[in-house]
Amino acid sequence: MMEQTKWICPEQIEARSMEIIEAEMPSGDWTVGELAVVKRCIHTSADFDYAENLHFSNGAVEKAEEILKQGGFTIVTDTNMAASGINKAALEKLGGRVRCFMAEEAVAEEAKKRGVTRAAVSMEQAALLKGPVIFAIGNAPTALLRIHELTEKGRLHPAFIIAVPVGFVNVVESKELIAAGTVPCIVARGRKGGSSIAAAIVNALMYRLIRGQEK
Repeated sequence: MMEQTKWICPEQIEARSMEIIEAEMPSGDWTVGELAVVKRCIHTSADFDYAENLHFSNGAVEKAEEILKQGGFTIVTDTNMAASGINKAALEKLGGRVRCFMAEEAVAEEAKKRGVTRAAVSMEQAALLKGPVIFAIGNAPTALLRIHELTEKGRLHPAFIIAVPVGFVNVVESKELIAAGTVPCIVARGRKGGSSIAAAIVNALMYRLIRGQEK
C-alpha cells in the first residue's frame, strides 16, 4: 500500500525515509558519525551499496568535524552542481565557504593551453587558497590525481578529502590513491559516486555538528 505522504511536511518525509533506510540497510561496525554519512548517501541516492563501498580513514568524521568547528575553511568542489548541493545555511553557521573554479575563463584557457583538464587546473587554483581546504570531488578523477601529485610535491596541504567521483576511466585508481594516502578522507570505492554524493557527505558532516551544537 502506498504511504500517505502527500500532505506530510518535508521534515516528516525525510524522517520517514531515514526510518526505512535504518530498517533495510545491512548491519555494520560504523561509528555514530560514519553511520550518519552512510545514511545520508543512501538517502540521496536510494542506493544501499553505499553501506558497503564507503571507506573512512581512521577517525575521519571526527577530524572533519574539528576542521568545521574552527570556521574559516573552504570547501572546493569539482562541479557547480556539488557546490549548489551544499547547504548554504549550514555553511554560514559554521563560518565556511564553498568554491568551484571549473567555470572560470582563466582556468579553461590554461587547461586548453596545456592540454589538461579544467579539473586539474582547478586544483592548482585551490592550492593558492588560505586556511583549511576540504576537497569534495564527485565527478573528475583527474582532480584527485592532481590533488595527489600536488600533495606529494608539498605544493598542496589538504585538510580533508571527499573522493567520490563517478565513472569508468581512472575513477577506481584515483580513489585508491586517496584512500592509501595520509590525508584524512572519505572515499566511495569502486565506480559509484557523483556530485550529489559529494554534497551529501559534506552536508552530513555539517548537520551532525550543528545539531550537536544546538543541544
